[in-house]
Amino acid sequence: VFDESIKSTHLTVCYNALISGYVLNSLVSEAVSLFGKMREQGVEINSVTMLCLLPICVDPGYLWLGMCCHCICVKFGLDLDFSVGNCLMTMYVKCGSVDYGRKLFDQVPEKGLITWNAMISGYAQNGLATHVLELYREMKSLGVCPDAVTFVGVLSSCAHLGAHSVGLEVEQQIQANGFGSNPFLNNALINMYARCGNLKKARAIFDGMPRKTVVSWTAIIGGYGIHGHGEVAVQLFDEMLKSGIRPDGTAFVSVLSACSHAGLTDKGLEYFYGMKNKYGLQPGPEHYTCMVDLLGRAGQLNEALELIESMLVEPDGAVWGALLGACKIHKNVELAELAFGKVIKLEPMNTGYYVLLSNIYSEARNLDGIMRVRMMMRERRLKKDPGYSYVELKGRVHLFMVGDRNHHQTVEIYRMLDKLENLVQEHDGTKRSDQKNSEEHLNDTEVHSEKLAIAFGIINTSPGTEIVVMKNLRICGDCHLFIKLVSKIVDRQFIVRDATRFHHFKSGFCSCKDYW
Repeated sequence: VFDESIKSTHLTVCYNALISGYVLNSLVSEAVSLFGKMREQGVEINSVTMLCLLPICVDPGYLWLGMCCHCICVKFGLDLDFSVGNCLMTMYVKCGSVDYGRKLFDQVPEKGLITWNAMISGYAQNGLATHVLELYREMKSLGVCPDAVTFVGVLSSCAHLGAHSVGLEVEQQIQANGFGSNPFLNNALINMYARCGNLKKARAIFDGMPRKTVVSWTAIIGGYGIHGHGEVAVQLFDEMLKSGIRPDGTAFVSVLSACSHAGLTDKGLEYFYGMKNKYGLQPGPEHYTCMVDLLGRAGQLNEALELIESMLVEPDGAVWGALLGACKIHKNVELAELAFGKVIKLEPMNTGYYVLLSNIYSEARNLDGIMRVRMMMRERRLKKDPGYSYVELKGRVHLFMVGDRNHHQTVEIYRMLDKLENLVQEHDGTKRSDQKNSEEHLNDTEVHSEKLAIAFGIINTSPGTEIVVMKNLRICGDCHLFIKLVSKIVDRQFIVRDATRFHHFKSGFCSCKDYW
């Protein structure tokens, strides 16, 4: 119709309509070609033209096109349009160019709620949780009233950081603003509370939902999984199937991960092969990662390698990283070297894998191997991520780095730690220095951050109070054993969230069953 009408080739509205149609049907080349023709014909472009074209630029592969569109917007003054400015900002953050998005955000003289939401959502999608909370506080201080979109971004960041008190405050605002029945917010609350260590509250919200979607089930299944309650996660997954809800790929990731954390090998294999046979879902790298971890935990390292080699999709770094982690647990140096060689080709700048191999060499007392890893890191100018842990107390976050002595209670913390170390030594009667291999450091003598957080928590809470610690790296064997024994000695329950899961320490035992 467009081609047959002579008038169409001279009307902006007709070009806009056809460009929009191409974009909605993912016909990128056709949309760009038509826009080029529009410019050649001298047809006026307007804000609607750019709003039709920019959505195809949210893919990082088309960032160059988005930047070209931005230049055109500036040339014709279209970037001053409120909607176009928000669209450009969204494009940049979705492409991962968060700094460009923030520059545009800062240039907006009068920011409406949509502008704030675009930046908050962009930070959240890029894993910049601290930035989200900072922007949220600024937004509130300026009197801008948040909506459901704002709260979803903030809650996901609370989940990422383990910011329980902020999440609790957000839930109160959700109720006060009449969003209590919003299913998207309830799903976000389930995820937030589970990842902040409050599984009981997460379950209460889930049970109170009148209508549960696959996202709701996935959130609670994943919550039980990271806390090591694999049996409950499996039970919930089966309940979901009985209720008539069809699982998607994300739901399978949650249940497979839960099976892995709980060591439910047979059940995990059943679900994995049922993905394609029963539900027609092709497993992706994320599903294979769970299965390699599952088989690796069970000591079936050769089977895990065979599974990787049988993959119909190219294994990514996480798949080989899971095998490398399993090699550490089962002290298989030869297979670890194979997995390491594969993973650093895919993720050469990921320091965690270098440290993991170094720890494997350390446990095998292979000094040459340790030196080779250190040389590789030095040549590539890689530095280990600093380990830190934090505890929330009375609404305030107390952060501890490795060997930290900057806290105002440093003297009391180290005094308590010395006391605990002596009690543990008396109880255990063995030296545990050989287990000090972690992502925080390689064979140094500084006190790990989680020990400082535990000592701080004991000092500042009453007997019997549960202490929750958030940690950015995987907990090491020495600290794991230390916290287990302390939980028995002081009769406390400690919950530690590390980089991979939650550890519930109570009466000298851990929920991970010493397998993490």
